[in-house]
Amino acid sequence: MDFCKFTEPFKKYEIQVWLIPVDKVIIPSIQRDMSKILLQRLKNSISKVWFVDPILVIPSDEEWIYEVINWQHRLEAAKELGITEIPAVILPKFAKDYIIALNTEKWPTLRDKAHQAFEIFQTYKNTQPNETEANIMFDRVDEPYYITIWFVIDYFKDEKFPGYAFERVLKRIDNFLDIPMKEAEQERINRAKKLIEVKEILNQKYEEMWLKNALQKETIVSKAWQNIYWPRVRIIEDDFYTALEKLKQEIPNVNLTQEELQHWV
Repeated sequence: MDFCKFTEPFKKYEIQVWLIPVDKVIIPSIQRDMSKILLQRLKNSISKVWFVDPILVIPSDEEWIYEVINWQHRLEAAKELGITEIPAVILPKFAKDYIIALNTEKWPTLRDKAHQAFEIFQTYKNTQPNETEANIMFDRVDEPYYITIWFVIDYFKDEKFPGYAFERVLKRIDNFLDIPMKEAEQERINRAKKLIEVKEILNQKYEEMWLKNALQKETIVSKAWQNIYWPRVRIIEDDFYTALEKLKQEIPNVNLTQEELQHWV
């Protein structure tokens, strides 16, 4: 495996660039699902202009095996095209904690962000159970509600949870927890359970109004939230559970104007 190395100019870490056999690179569970459309586009691009953009990898726990943390689609495209060696930039292992920020080949969906945040959460829950969630997750995950949403999806098996409908609300009331990671898991489960309660009421309201566009669920939540806290309230004094309980009680009272109904048509 041919390689060169240099000093990264900002953080001053040593970076290596290798030509690595594709069978020595694995896709970790923290990565998102493969996009068939993007995969085909990359295959077309590589066929025209060659494989000139390195993938980003980190060393795995197994010697001479690497985990791809960006450009997994490019890796898969190379395999399908029969390429046996690809250029790879080898980053320090801790770079895996910042995979959400590094992933640039396809803008991550909320589900992608939630999955990756959860994987980071689980790693540190197992390795540093006595460290607080806030200390560990603050600079590794952009939003704490990503973790809560993945508990909804994975722990409670709610695959169709409309996370987009609650994002604006969760940005205001969810927070990184100042408790040990070993205790944070149960709190995230409790928050996910409360969120599902509100979702059930939202789905009932959606069906009662005979709405057809699922994105209108976001409009219902936003209207209920405004009815409770008014649009210009900047600081929500209520805690997570109190705020969601109020939202749960207010959703059945929501009435949408024709203009609001047409917004998502």
